[in-house]
This record gives sequence, structure tokens and C-alpha cells, in this order.
Amino acid sequence: MDEIPVPTAGMTISVRTRQDVVIVDPERFVASARAAYREASPEITEERAAEDIRDVYDAVWALLDRFGRLAANAPGSTGLPGQRILDRPDGLSPAGERKHIVLNDPQPLQDYGCFMPEEYDPFAIPPGA
Repeated sequence: MDEIPVPTAGMTISVRTRQDVVIVDPERFVASARAAYREASPEITEERAAEDIRDVYDAVWALLDRFGRLAANAPGSTGLPGQRILDRPDGLSPAGERKHIVLNDPQPLQDYGCFMPEEYDPFAIPPGA
């Protein structure tokens, strides 16, 4: 039987998260990202939001900054494989989410400072974890 991990001083806990969505309506997706951007910063005009949210990366960051996830209020179940949700106001169909807890990663992200080594993959599971 595996040993049950107990919290210890200096223990590093990492959570690797993957969220998948499928864009089913690009216009609704971009509009929801711009709205989220404006909700997070009410002083921003619609014109400024249109200038700042121009591509997929901009839109994804705006949604993550506002909601902490891509598809806010996503259902717990995404349905059958290949089945898409077409009527969400954000134009996204949630397509699955996974989380993995890793204990005692040898070095937390903070310890790398501003620059991680080029070959370092912060999402890789360290050997023995």
C-alpha cells in the first residue's frame, strides 16, 4: 500500500490544469472576450476593447483574467464524444477539463525568477511524482 502523503514544511504542491473548448461561433467568442475585458476594466471603451482583443490569444487571456477559466459556468458534463454545445452565449463548447496534483516538484515556479531555462517544461510531470 502506498504511503499517505501528509503536509510538511517546504512541500511543494503543483496543480497542472488543462481546459479544452471548441469555438463554435467565432463572433460570439470574440464578443464575449471583449465584454469580459470591459467588465474587468470598466473604463475601457468598446472601441478600445476591439483594438486590444484582436486574436485568439487576446480573447483567451481576457476570459481567463475575468473568469479564471475559458468557459464560464461550463456544465459538469460535456456530453458524448464529438457532441458540441452550440447555443452558449460565449460561442464556446466546453470539451473537457483535467487536473493533476503533483507533490514535491523539485523547484517551484517562483524559484526560477524571471527566466525559466529554455528546455524547461513547466507542465511536465517530474519523474517519481
